[in-house]
Amino acid sequence: MGVDTIIVFDTHWLVNSAYHINCADHFQGVYTSNELPHFIRDMTYDYDGNPELGQLIADEAVKLGVRAKAHNIPSLKLEYGTLVPMRYMNSDKHFKVVSISAFCTVHDFADSRRLGEAILKAIEKYDGTVAVLASGSLSHRFIDDQRAEEGMNSYTREFDHQMDERVVKLWREGKFKEFCTMLPEYADYCYGEGNMHDTVMLLGLLGWDKYDGKVEFITELFASSGTGQVNAVFPLPAQA
Repeated sequence: MGVDTIIVFDTHWLVNSAYHINCADHFQGVYTSNELPHFIRDMTYDYDGNPELGQLIADEAVKLGVRAKAHNIPSLKLEYGTLVPMRYMNSDKHFKVVSISAFCTVHDFADSRRLGEAILKAIEKYDGTVAVLASGSLSHRFIDDQRAEEGMNSYTREFDHQMDERVVKLWREGKFKEFCTMLPEYADYCYGEGNMHDTVMLLGLLGWDKYDGKVEFITELFASSGTGQVNAVFPLPAQA
């Protein structure tokens, strides 16, 4: 990808106060998911972090009135939403990793949007190149437990499926003015993962409703345990 660092907006990192940036010098450990230990267990990881970039992000966010804190704490471990994509995108340990909390329980979309804007400012000041990954889903209503095995590759609700199809169409056509207008209700009615704060942060970085990039879908929309999933690339605005 031609970058030295990947910033991950992690919707599995739940926070109840402030926005937190995990930017330790190094991350190493063995991970088992406490949500789904029958799916993900004993996964080893070993990545370098980027304290400089993490602190830049926190500094720029504070300037915009966002309560953001950077942490270089060896005992603060990475979460599911960072570790799973890094397992496949960073198996050779080429990229440094910065993880940002995106399961935000008491946070306003306006602050998450400003955090995205601050991240752009930090990247512009940083002497290096960066990719940004919003690690979450579209709709996120998990399948009822008694149907979990039979519903592994299906939606819980057809309503969510139809809404996700509409969102994919808007993204493909670059209609982010419409999408940003509907985003709060979409995240609410369709149980957006982490209330979709990862998506808000990403669009804050890209220009919010002024962004008109036509999203490239690496995978088409698919269902997983009742939720809607895509892998997609958001092209940078022309001035970036």
